[in-house]
Amino acid sequence: MRIGELARRSSVSVRSLRYYEEQGLITSERSPRGQRHFQEEDVERVLFLQRLYAAGLSSRTILELLPCVDSPSLDNSRAALERMAQEREKLSSHITDMLNARDALDAAMARARRAQPVQGQQRTRVSAA
Repeated sequence: MRIGELARRSSVSVRSLRYYEEQGLITSERSPRGQRHFQEEDVERVLFLQRLYAAGLSSRTILELLPCVDSPSLDNSRAALERMAQEREKLSSHITDMLNARDALDAAMARARRAQPVQGQQRTRVSAA
């Protein structure tokens, strides 16, 4: 499939796909006219990359993890597994921070709702004259 089709099917911009290819995260075959052609499995690959980016991983980190994802072996899996464990711990910490932020927003929203007048009633303002 051509790059536009991959972009459409993965909901990722063509520009992002070119960047992924520049970074070595995906590969394509080139036609005699220089057009990029991707395989069916590249749709899942791009979706996987998107999830990692959304979780806050950098291109460099993702590139370090891909050998273990692509072809686990004794040589690359120990180091990659350690790296994945580190990234997982960072994600867990980030999730905890996000949950705490959500709880703080919930509390602020609850206070704001309690401060609003009940429908049909108006609060009387007391002025200091």
